[in-house]
Amino acid sequence: MFQKFIKQFILLNILLSFTSCAIAQKKNSPPEINKQLAQHIILIGSDGLGAYAFEKAKIPSIRKMMNNGSYSLKARSVLPSSSAVNWASMLMGSGPELHGFTEWDSREPELPSAILGETGLYPSIFSLVDSQMPKEKKGASYAWGGIRNVFERDLVDLDYNGSTDEKTIEHALEFLTEEKPVFTFIHLDEPDHTGHKLGFDSDEYYLAVEHMDSLVGQLLSGLEKSKMMENTIIIFTADHGGNRKSHGGKTLKEVEIPWIAYGKGISNQGKLNNTIVTYDTGATIAYLLGLQMPESWRGKPVKEILSRE
Repeated sequence: MFQKFIKQFILLNILLSFTSCAIAQKKNSPPEINKQLAQHIILIGSDGLGAYAFEKAKIPSIRKMMNNGSYSLKARSVLPSSSAVNWASMLMGSGPELHGFTEWDSREPELPSAILGETGLYPSIFSLVDSQMPKEKKGASYAWGGIRNVFERDLVDLDYNGSTDEKTIEHALEFLTEEKPVFTFIHLDEPDHTGHKLGFDSDEYYLAVEHMDSLVGQLLSGLEKSKMMENTIIIFTADHGGNRKSHGGKTLKEVEIPWIAYGKGISNQGKLNNTIVTYDTGATIAYLLGLQMPESWRGKPVKEILSRE
């Protein structure tokens, strides 16, 4: 009986030893290295497009991405549900508590950023691409001038502030097809402009949404014609929604936003059940490009969008 107990004791110690070694090895092992999953990532942001708008608006181009990709209409902005704070969060993989942009038109962080990159800003997806993929091109084409304050303009190959959404899309498509960048951010000003002027549930608002959709359709057609969609992933989203003629509050109409992934290697599962916050966008782009994220980032990649085939 005593010898049996000794054998069990020795076996238990051996098992504990193996377990401890495995835990230590995992703890000390290098971080997971991801591979690049597409040659081109495009982030399209429609300013002021609340998820509620999908019930009424006729948006065939966006529906095409939804039906052939993965999406959520319950993703959320950070608070306040305003522009600069959310565009910063989207690109910087973190909330305002860390990057410091806290208002709708922040020109610089009102709260000192937790860390600063080489350009003096909290690190964005642009700085990750610049440091880890230095030979690749990247750019931003945006209709609202406030965007220029929330990314490292000195690091990009395209920094274009279009006077209209039409020019913004046109310039972005030209950059994409001619330069073949690894990452491009496109900001469209509508339907936010119309929402502020006439209401975020007005007939004119939905017409603005539909016109924005037609511009997205032009982009998709151009990418397909140039055969870039064969190795491109598009993420389509928004910074916030709207209520009456404003936003910045805590209602779901202001906070719930669309989040759509479409393109190479993306599952056509349709509706996602994931909890998605806008700062997960930057993290997802980094993951798709095989980039290591800074310790300071708080977003997590939405890996469920990937096809298992």
